[in-house]
Amino acid sequence: MDLKENFIQLCGSFSEEQQLINVLWQEIDKKYSEKGRYYHNIHHLENMFLELEHVKECISNFPALSFSVFYHDVIYDASSKRNEEKSAEFAAIRLQKLNINTAIIDSVTAQINATKAHLLSDDHDTNYLLDADLSILGKDSKTYIDYIKNIRKEYSIYPDFLYRPGRKKVLQHFLELKHIFKTDYFKDQYEIPARENIKFELGNL
Repeated sequence: MDLKENFIQLCGSFSEEQQLINVLWQEIDKKYSEKGRYYHNIHHLENMFLELEHVKECISNFPALSFSVFYHDVIYDASSKRNEEKSAEFAAIRLQKLNINTAIIDSVTAQINATKAHLLSDDHDTNYLLDADLSILGKDSKTYIDYIKNIRKEYSIYPDFLYRPGRKKVLQHFLELKHIFKTDYFKDQYEIPARENIKFELGNL
């Protein structure tokens, strides 16, 4: 998947300012390529878009959802608890430059903020975003183990005695949800293997 071309076409639906669009893409590319991004990087975005292709016809506003994917982790600091809020604010400023209407910007910022707690939303599109974001949890065991290692690298500033309790809390939160995945497609694909993967990780923490 050519993310750059995807982004340029997406923005081109709202603005003819090619220089601005190129600058916005370069900014995204730079952010997701920052040192220390072992999982929350360009590949994560590619995987989300590949997952969403399967359910594209079910999504009401795919352009808005696409902006949410591009910007949902644009600010990522392992020591911060406000990454989602900061990413949403960052996205809003950029989308205003593209003269995108307020309704779409509000939708994008709400979707990005929803990735903080991953709770069931009244907005169907948001649930697809959340499910694509968490699809890694239901992948095959090798992919999941690579994910575990990459997340640990992102949190390398924390020693094990601090990291493990925090990670356990996150994983337990997912297990306590009635459903990790909110939509039928992702539930059918990933719910059972995700729970098995999480239990496996918990058993090794």
